[in-house]
Amino acid sequence: MDNFQVETAQNISIQHNVAGVGERMLAFLIDLAIIVVYMIFAGIVMAGITAGNGSGMMYYLVLGLPAFLYYLLWESLWNGQTPGKAIMNIRVVKIDGTRPGLSNYLVRWLLRIIDISLSSGGVAVVTILFNGKGQRLGDIAAGTTVISEKKKYSIDSTLSMEVAPDYRPKYSQVTVLNDKDIQEIKNLYFKAKQEGHHHLILSLSEKVSSLLDVKFEERPMVFIERVLKDYNYYTGR
Repeated sequence: MDNFQVETAQNISIQHNVAGVGERMLAFLIDLAIIVVYMIFAGIVMAGITAGNGSGMMYYLVLGLPAFLYYLLWESLWNGQTPGKAIMNIRVVKIDGTRPGLSNYLVRWLLRIIDISLSSGGVAVVTILFNGKGQRLGDIAAGTTVISEKKKYSIDSTLSMEVAPDYRPKYSQVTVLNDKDIQEIKNLYFKAKQEGHHHLILSLSEKVSSLLDVKFEERPMVFIERVLKDYNYYTGR
């Protein structure tokens, strides 16, 4: 899984886990299956309703319009996800990690014609592979990308932080905190970092500096990681 880093206006570096091409293709196939099932079911129902009464236009509207607007409606109304994306645990976000607006969804939906419809997905796959930020043409134009929200289990879920042998701590005040405090800080920090919640990292750094009664000059992300490492250093973890 690729990832890329974005520097926010608050000087916070947020790393995004880009959804893989395979995940996006599976999500597309799931959505396609849903559309096909809907059209078959709706076609059977409408065939019975419109038989002999000349309501052909209604027949095509009921079948074609929902399928045509499927991606635009789902993504704009369901926070960047279609059923396929939800099953694969991926989501459309703006390149800075925030929630896209209707205009962003509209642009990427319109360019599906080039990315997917006319090229059978070939343009989208090539662009995603070479772009490095998980963007097809529609995403580049809309300023969006698709990220994976799958949970990663690692040392991040424990108190431990890797500390180099020659590490020099900066904040001895961290000893006023306990294991529970540090675990909560770490959980909040890594969750906010993974999900791109810049304001939460900024608020967390301000809260921690208040608890320690210190002023920090580093970027908020660097400060929190320094506090975690200092705690591990002083407690010998």
